[in-house]
Amino acid sequence: MAEQPIRILIADDHAVVRKGLAMVLRLEPDFEIVGEADNGIRAIEMARQLQPDLVLLDLMMPEMTGEEAIQILQRTLPDVRVLVLSGIELDDRVLDLLAAGVDGYVMKDIEPNELAQAIRTVARGEAYLHPTLARRVLERITARRSAPHTPQVRLTPREQEVLRWMASPSTYREIAEQLFVSEETIRSHAKHILGKLEQPNRAQAVLAAVRAGLMELPE
Repeated sequence: MAEQPIRILIADDHAVVRKGLAMVLRLEPDFEIVGEADNGIRAIEMARQLQPDLVLLDLMMPEMTGEEAIQILQRTLPDVRVLVLSGIELDDRVLDLLAAGVDGYVMKDIEPNELAQAIRTVARGEAYLHPTLARRVLERITARRSAPHTPQVRLTPREQEVLRWMASPSTYREIAEQLFVSEETIRSHAKHILGKLEQPNRAQAVLAAVRAGLMELPE
């Protein structure tokens, strides 16, 4: 029996961007575009009506900003994943979104294959933050906080190895293949790592680990 496609709602106030995204994403056999919204309020209404698996959301929209829409979606539709697709530079609002545990964040100059991978990752319940963006976030956090709080953490050698892989765009399944173990084993290690670092998701765990001096982001 074939797997159900990932049902996607696109929310962006620029028609050309929406149509372009829809056209590109429809080329993926496991994606289904269920709707398009041109502002934040419409995105909320359509998400409630259509119950998509994932909302691909721009931050800068009229009527209701992306940040406000995300807060409402997280509160009222917790099973709907949100992947932010933004063209704005990093600022404090973006950091606040990441700190709040947004499911994923990518820039609009992302390659189509990377966007598809990000959508699949977030739809599976994993957080997605590309290492390049993670590095920029860390630099911003470091500049803003002179002495950030970091938990005292002791990771096993295997957890340290898994943590390094978690900083890459690789999925848990791909990490498992590289380490010759089951995907469930990797998810178990990741769960322990999140617990020890006191972080809600993979992206936040990687940033916390770097701040704590447990690892360096890959080049």
